[in-house]
Amino acid sequence: MARPRRGGEVFERGTDGPKVIVVGVDDSEASWRAVAYAVGLARRQGALLAMVHVRPVSAMAAVAGVSVVTAEPGTATAERICGRLRAGLASMTEVRSLRWEFHSVVGGDVVAALSQQADELKADAVVVGASHGLGHRFVGSAAVRLVRARRWPVTVVP
Repeated sequence: MARPRRGGEVFERGTDGPKVIVVGVDDSEASWRAVAYAVGLARRQGALLAMVHVRPVSAMAAVAGVSVVTAEPGTATAERICGRLRAGLASMTEVRSLRWEFHSVVGGDVVAALSQQADELKADAVVVGASHGLGHRFVGSAAVRLVRARRWPVTVVP
């Protein structure tokens, strides 16, 4: 039953959750846990799940200032991740109606690439796995940097 809210907006019970959820996947155990959490969230909310893998820019391309990447190991990783996602989702009967997409993008900075994808897809929420690498101590973890962007709710899955 729709009820008018202040400002003329209409609130409908059961339809007020996220419509697009972006989850970062990089083949780490933490990212697979984030995917599992995001799958459940998207299924319960009836949201589109956009799984985003950020492929690294090759060192040669970065030095040359070229953003074109051809036949890099990142492509094979993306294909392996997508195959694992397809197999995992196909085996789960409760997610057969799940709407999902896999995006493999090239980016030097994971946070910038995830942010760009979330903006382009008009994401309502972003889910990432907790960082366990040493690099985040110097640069800051992807999760913290996404939270600081203050554009979407960010869920960090340990």
